[in-house]
Amino acid sequence: MVLLLSFFFRTVLLVNFKQRFCETLICFLSLFCVIYSSNSNTGTRVGHCTKVPRNVNLEKLRSGYLFPEISRRESEHMQKNPDASLIRLGIGDTTQPIPDIITLAMAEQVHSLSTIKGYRGYGDEQGNMALRKAIAGKIYQDMGIKPDEIFVSDGAQCDISRLQMLLGSNVTVAVQDPSFPAYIDSSVIVGQAGELEEETAKYGNIIYMNCGPENNFFPDLSTTPRTDIIFFCSPNNPTGHAASWQQLKQLVAFAKANGSIIVYDSAYAAYITDESPRSIFEIPGAKEVAIEISSFSKFAGFTGVRLGWTVVPEELLYCNEFPIIKDFNRIVCTCFNGASNIAQAGGLACLSTDGYQALCNVIDYYNENAKILIDAFSSLGLNVYGGENAPYIWVHFPGLSSWNVFSEILEKTNIVTVPGKGFGPGGEEHIRVSAFGRREHILEASRRLKILYR
Repeated sequence: MVLLLSFFFRTVLLVNFKQRFCETLICFLSLFCVIYSSNSNTGTRVGHCTKVPRNVNLEKLRSGYLFPEISRRESEHMQKNPDASLIRLGIGDTTQPIPDIITLAMAEQVHSLSTIKGYRGYGDEQGNMALRKAIAGKIYQDMGIKPDEIFVSDGAQCDISRLQMLLGSNVTVAVQDPSFPAYIDSSVIVGQAGELEEETAKYGNIIYMNCGPENNFFPDLSTTPRTDIIFFCSPNNPTGHAASWQQLKQLVAFAKANGSIIVYDSAYAAYITDESPRSIFEIPGAKEVAIEISSFSKFAGFTGVRLGWTVVPEELLYCNEFPIIKDFNRIVCTCFNGASNIAQAGGLACLSTDGYQALCNVIDYYNENAKILIDAFSSLGLNVYGGENAPYIWVHFPGLSSWNVFSEILEKTNIVTVPGKGFGPGGEEHIRVSAFGRREHILEASRRLKILYR
């Protein structure tokens, strides 16, 4: 800093002070920026300062998105313990191979691209019509969903952001607490959230709907304020709870009475083992108040392939009676060139009779993993939720910080979990444990956890 000041004043003395002061000051400030750039969420960076201000909404985000933070702490742990046998039960990434019938369909699509007859370039932004028809027929059978109401995408998380672009910054938002962090973070980015209140760890303009064991993981709608948008995930990430038909009937009636739109995330619907609805559109009247997003990621192991869809019913209208589907179509056509035709070929194979059965076998494998983890934590006298209709186990550690529990398990057992607070204030005192893993790793993790907590 002293050298920079010296440079500045010596330069001023050497030039006409009146004519050159401003130019010299700008040079000095530019040099200062190169070395001491403004502090950001990722730390001090070295580079060239432009005259472009930072998006003020991004400044409101908390220090880092949850899952990259988990990965960072995992990397730090492995640097300190390079020989550790790490078991990853944190980030919900699938581990079992995709069935051959599906990968062969994608391989055939790849090969066809090398032929004159089979080559295809851009496809429809809304998705391959054959796939849209297959989704309508297999996933939404008897629910009245039309292929034209289905928009194929590169994944549900991407569609959350496209929906936020559709909705804009002037809408009010409610989320489950705890919930998948992308709902809140995307609300902050588009300007819906208001300021972060440090004492509560909540954003001032977001309604947090408590969804815990005390209310059967469903909000008390009689005390929930009206909002324009209600984000609702079932089976829920992170708690693993699947809303009942009666609960969703209440939610649809609540949205209709308030003129709200439900953004319903059904990414884990394939894991439901009881009579819980797999889609919001099983509920009468839902097509008038709901948008549904879903994904092949956890259903088919497509976390790396990237394929999902969004359903926007024709009956869903803005307050001025304009169809929302028309605006979403415009968003998709403007911001997206369509999902990979290779991934879509795989998606079509997933929904074939043999492909679907092969995927059900993989899902059964993960559900068995969940039972093993439930038994392990239950044997320790802990309250355990989820795992029956979702690949996540939600474990309560009364009176303890979830980040401290996460750190203790990582340091003493070399197992990666996810601290509940990362999913919102309502997640404190809990951790989320993923059933995505190889059986031998699940059994070994159970053994280590029993040793730690007995």
